[in-house]
Amino acid sequence: MKTGRLEAFSDGVLAIVITIMVLEMKAPENTDLKSLLEIFPIFLSYLLSFIYLGIYWNNHHHLLQVTPKVNGKILWGNLHLLFWLSLIPFATSWVGENYAAPLPIALYGVILLMAAIAYWILEIQLINFHDENFPLKRITQRGAKEHLSIIIYILAIPTAFINSWISIACFIFVAIIWIIPDRRLERS
Repeated sequence: MKTGRLEAFSDGVLAIVITIMVLEMKAPENTDLKSLLEIFPIFLSYLLSFIYLGIYWNNHHHLLQVTPKVNGKILWGNLHLLFWLSLIPFATSWVGENYAAPLPIALYGVILLMAAIAYWILEIQLINFHDENFPLKRITQRGAKEHLSIIIYILAIPTAFINSWISIACFIFVAIIWIIPDRRLERS
């Protein structure tokens, strides 16, 4: 089967996830600057999560642009990825309201780690389903950013219980290295 329905469904799910996330942000009850500053951590957690979802949407789009066909395993692999991405609004809300607490930060890291693993599994399923000439096969051979991201997440999760700010900095660092889509996919 072709990739059109998979891409359309994924786009729809990500649009809903972003919508849910923004609806979780509540306006301050008062109209003064102090009230606005009190919700600033919520906005920052939303901003980071929005960037992450944008990175996944962008890379997913590029991934499917080089993919001519999919099978059932790929559909389930894609759903696995969407499952973890759909948990981001929950974690975002919890982190925004408890930005200094270790458990919400660690859970946010677990969700980011699982989304990264799910994306990697999806790539593997795509590669296994296609022949030797499939562009993704040559593109992902090096995969330094993928491996580095997973290692950073693994280190950032327990670090949240030592220093939450270091974990948050790790999540920001991973977002920065992924903000520019994989140029190897764009060239294909």
